Amino acid sequence: MVVLSVVKKMIVYPHAKINIGLHIIGKRSDGFHEIETVLYPIGLCDILEIKPSQQPQFFLYGLAVEGAWQDNLCMKAYNLLQADYHLPPVQLHLHKQIPVGAGMGGGSSDGAHTLRLLNDYFSLGIKDFKLEKYAARLGSDCPAMLFKRPMLAKGRGERLSPVHVDLTGFFILVCKPSFSISTAEAYAHVCPQKHKKVLLELLSQPVQEWKECVVNDFEPVLFSKYPVLQEYKNKLYDFGALYASLTGSGSALYGIFESKDHYVRAHAYFSALKVFVW
Repeated sequence: MVVLSVVKKMIVYPHAKINIGLHIIGKRSDGFHEIETVLYPIGLCDILEIKPSQQPQFFLYGLAVEGAWQDNLCMKAYNLLQADYHLPPVQLHLHKQIPVGAGMGGGSSDGAHTLRLLNDYFSLGIKDFKLEKYAARLGSDCPAMLFKRPMLAKGRGERLSPVHVDLTGFFILVCKPSFSISTAEAYAHVCPQKHKKVLLELLSQPVQEWKECVVNDFEPVLFSKYPVLQEYKNKLYDFGALYASLTGSGSALYGIFESKDHYVRAHAYFSALKVFVW
């Protein structure tokens, strides 16, 4: 029997990510797609707090999230560990700041950080490799979101290895149009591509050269369906971004700027459109 040590409350900050390159290599026998991508953590975060409770409860603040609270990845993470460790009930309070359906990993990060939060809150002593296995049961992006460092993700996204991709000193602007794109919608029409070079070889080049070779394979299909995405990407380049791309399956895009002045001008432009900007 596990003896649980409990603190009164604890807060963590699930981070967002951007995808730097996303190669969809093929369709797997399990129905998923074989991919390779680098998930790069950024400073935008949700806020997740845990408190003791008489029954499992979930409270949501900030940006809206569709669906029943029982289906939220935070509660699914709780249920996974509760089944194996017989956890007492808790309250989970989630303040959403990462937009939903943006390709920024907000839901995956919330679920992954719930696992880590429960592990620390109850002093369960679960090692990272085992937390990764629990996270993989929540979703393909969840294992990588356990770690706030750049990760190369392969397979369906669960095969992880740390990579040295450092954007320190650059300015990252994220903009998201008013609509969202579900992962299922994006994968429904995408075609696997053969790439001459692996992603890490491409990313070893200076950021200034990524524009010509680092691609997100979702872009052709989604830009055709949602032309405004192409317009936003073009605008990011017009304002001086060294590199711009859709992140994940969208609908958010990001630009990497070397000049703060260029970044500020781009931020002002997208803010005036009254869309999400970070």
